[in-house]
Amino acid sequence: MTVSAAITVSDKTVEMPVKAGTIGPSVVDIAKLYAQTGMFTYDPGFTSTASCESKITYIDGDEGVLLYRGYPIEQLAEHGDFLETCYLLLYGELPTPAQKADFDYRVTRHTMVHEQMMRFFQGFRRDAHPMAVMVASVGALSAFYHDSTDISDPHQRMVASMRMIAKMPTLAAMAFKYSIGQPFVYPQNSLDYSSNFLRMCFAVPCEEYKPNPILARALDRIFTLHADHEQNASTSTVRLAGSSGANPFACVAAGIACLWGPAHGGANEAALHMLEEIGTVDRIPEYVARAKDKNDPFRLMGFGHRVYKNYDPRAKIMQKTTHEVLGELGIKDDPLLQVAMELERIALSDPYFVEKKLYPNIDFYSGITLKAMGFPTSMFTVLFALARTVGWIAQWSEMIEDPGQRIGRPRQLYTGEPQRDYVSITQR
Repeated sequence: MTVSAAITVSDKTVEMPVKAGTIGPSVVDIAKLYAQTGMFTYDPGFTSTASCESKITYIDGDEGVLLYRGYPIEQLAEHGDFLETCYLLLYGELPTPAQKADFDYRVTRHTMVHEQMMRFFQGFRRDAHPMAVMVASVGALSAFYHDSTDISDPHQRMVASMRMIAKMPTLAAMAFKYSIGQPFVYPQNSLDYSSNFLRMCFAVPCEEYKPNPILARALDRIFTLHADHEQNASTSTVRLAGSSGANPFACVAAGIACLWGPAHGGANEAALHMLEEIGTVDRIPEYVARAKDKNDPFRLMGFGHRVYKNYDPRAKIMQKTTHEVLGELGIKDDPLLQVAMELERIALSDPYFVEKKLYPNIDFYSGITLKAMGFPTSMFTVLFALARTVGWIAQWSEMIEDPGQRIGRPRQLYTGEPQRDYVSITQR
């Protein structure tokens, strides 16, 4: 049965086809709306517009559901590891043992970066923000690995994808080490993905470093939770940049630049700053009252989500992970955690928060966890970018392989001056 939607403009009615997905709401295909009516649609922020067809990630914000290729995020984070999730996002299915071993091997053997990248890093000021360094260094990969920038070649696309997933932890660790004035630490092939990253961040040449398996597992889970999130701002940026035919390194660099925005990737840093500002549990009522006051600019960071109108499914996993990390490190009476737990209790029981569905999101817990591990707040968004790289690459690859893909070209509602004639400067 063919379903369509009737759109009436003045005295003219046109039929627009309706497309249905596997799950989730159907969409009205308005591709020919302008041709048939002379009008565009107006949707600031594209909150009611599907910009593409995708088989990668599904979100049901009302029910608090997040699926990677159909698998619930809770199951992947609990039972799998990050590289298994990477394989799933890239290839559409969970790997067999042989496929997993081969994939892990290929990623591990691509973790080193070109030695001349060392000189590239030395061009930055010591106090440069790590995200600024990441935008530049990832964009520069196309200059160092120009043998994998031909997007029409499936093999080169695969090599570029593997390189970015493998080298992103190395670049992130280099950005961290550079910011604190310590020597770079080379990757070690005997370690798993997350343990290797912890070593590159926290090892120093003068002493032996053994990654803590509890912390490595927690970090691996954080990476899995952040691996993809449908058509968010940074992913849409990667797709838009890629629609022009730009090389994948440039597209991911554009995604990192977008992620740097405080409304997107900087939310966990903002949540941590808020907890530090509140300081102690006895001050919570004051800040809750301020959050409820429409005339007060203060807002509770880490609560609510643009997509999730229910409890963020990733937040439940992060809460458990936070307790595991603090327990392993012997942090029993952390004031930030006490403030966080009390805020969570209030958010889940106070009628004001329940009515507005301002539940804790993943950023609420991840900032505390990363701080406990030893990462400064300036690195939080870098870790987000590291994890999201596989999602960006999977989305970019899907777009490149889509026969219906076209260069992105949003329309606008022009509200400026109508046409007028130039006036000579002597007559103005």
